[in-house]
Amino acid sequence: MQVSTIGIDLAKNVFQVHGVDAHGKVVLVRQLRRKQVLDFFGRLPACLVGMEACATAHHWARELMKLRHTVRLLPPAYVKAYVRRSKNDAADAAAICEAVTRPSMRFVPIKNKEQQAALAVHRTRALLIGQRTQLINALRAHLAELGFVAEQGRDGLAKLVEIVSDEDNVASLPVAMRVALHVVLEQLAALSQQIGELDRAIAIQHKASDVSQRLESIPGIGIIGATAIAATITDPSAFKSGRDLAAWIGLVPRQNSTGGKDRLGGISKQGDRYLRRLLVVGATAVVRQARLHPGKYPWVAKLLVKKPAKVVAIAVANKTARIAWAIMSKGGTYRPAALAAVV
Repeated sequence: MQVSTIGIDLAKNVFQVHGVDAHGKVVLVRQLRRKQVLDFFGRLPACLVGMEACATAHHWARELMKLRHTVRLLPPAYVKAYVRRSKNDAADAAAICEAVTRPSMRFVPIKNKEQQAALAVHRTRALLIGQRTQLINALRAHLAELGFVAEQGRDGLAKLVEIVSDEDNVASLPVAMRVALHVVLEQLAALSQQIGELDRAIAIQHKASDVSQRLESIPGIGIIGATAIAATITDPSAFKSGRDLAAWIGLVPRQNSTGGKDRLGGISKQGDRYLRRLLVVGATAVVRQARLHPGKYPWVAKLLVKKPAKVVAIAVANKTARIAWAIMSKGGTYRPAALAAVV
């Protein structure tokens, strides 16, 4: 078989393979069990292999590259347009094989183990923070049923914790409720400790990465955001400009334009949801500082006069993404506009 291009539909146990020769003629259609994949590709001559950027894709890409194959990861949304009629594993593999040869196709950079490990720390931290929020909401809801309501924030939570922990005030809180809420408090304490351990691990990653330290110099990007961007965007040259990166993250308007008329809606919310959330949260902090100190961020303060704060925060997040791309692509650190003009 003179296979030149192969599309693989990844799965947990059964993989569908579709291969064509240099003229586009189908020469290979078969299923492979998981344990057969490496042996099968080890016997094939070096060729172009395409697969969707889904679960385990980076692992298989690294393994096939060891066998001298050229591997390309495709966003699943871009493959969908090449699926003919009914969707099944064979049709998906054929669509991947077709899409990977398109000259205009965009590919996902292949991550190494260290980059995936760094992102795993971030994903785990985000998971634990979500669980902590659920526990806090449960604590507030249960106590509100008995008339105990506190203000938002840490001070209000501390008051509720004090009510549950006060063993002397038995009359105000039934024994059964106190037992249940003690379990919630124990879970909260354990989660806070575990989140602190992950924060220390992220701080170690930050100190070991020059890119992350340079990204931290941008207003609105802290250690969490800098390490997440450095681990996620492994190849900034994959984006032609900072706007392409902002569009990939989903910080540009969604378009529904036709007939020469531009119709723009809210942000597209495409790309990496975690990065988008970090950038928007950081931008919100910049907007808050611009309200307190207008001279520090004059362009943000000028926007706040005309636009709502949430709209301005998205604009700041968009600009932050563009600056991050410039720093990763061209080196250096962030310089305020006034200092950059002098230099």
